[in-house]
Amino acid sequence: MKAPGHIGAAEDEPVIDGRQSETALELQRGVTRLLAQHAISSVCELPLPNARRADVVGLTEQGDLWIIEIKSSVNDFQTDQKWPEYKAFCDALFFAVKPDFPVNILPEDAGLMIADGYGGELVRKPEGHRLAAARRKSMTLRFAHAAASRLSDATEPSLRRKVWISKRSEP
Repeated sequence: MKAPGHIGAAEDEPVIDGRQSETALELQRGVTRLLAQHAISSVCELPLPNARRADVVGLTEQGDLWIIEIKSSVNDFQTDQKWPEYKAFCDALFFAVKPDFPVNILPEDAGLMIADGYGGELVRKPEGHRLAAARRKSMTLRFAHAAASRLSDATEPSLRRKVWISKRSEP
């Protein structure tokens, strides 16, 4: 039997990424709930043009793009130093951590969200910078395409399997 989420998986099996710890998944859930409370749409695990993957990307009603980097532990923060590369693809970069995380080790120019599996709080807004128009359009289209594809996958699992097997060939 194929692993869930892989090409050839049964149609009723969920797509599972498998890279996140339980803590990271709890934080992801709390962050998406927090964003929704502020009318900010979100997509998790969004691939970026630089071959990185943002934990959560939020799209505000004004069209601002936020990247939220989830840090499940101090060790996660200290060993994963890819986050500066995300700044080129958002208007605002945030860290999301659990309530017991020592926030004094996080960069002060980044935003801060405290979250758990049920919700969260926006503690600090980051020093903002505006994306160039071309980059904003590219990222907004990337966000929209991912969101629409995931909705299609969720509402029609058999389509997901056919699309992945055909390796997303052009129409």
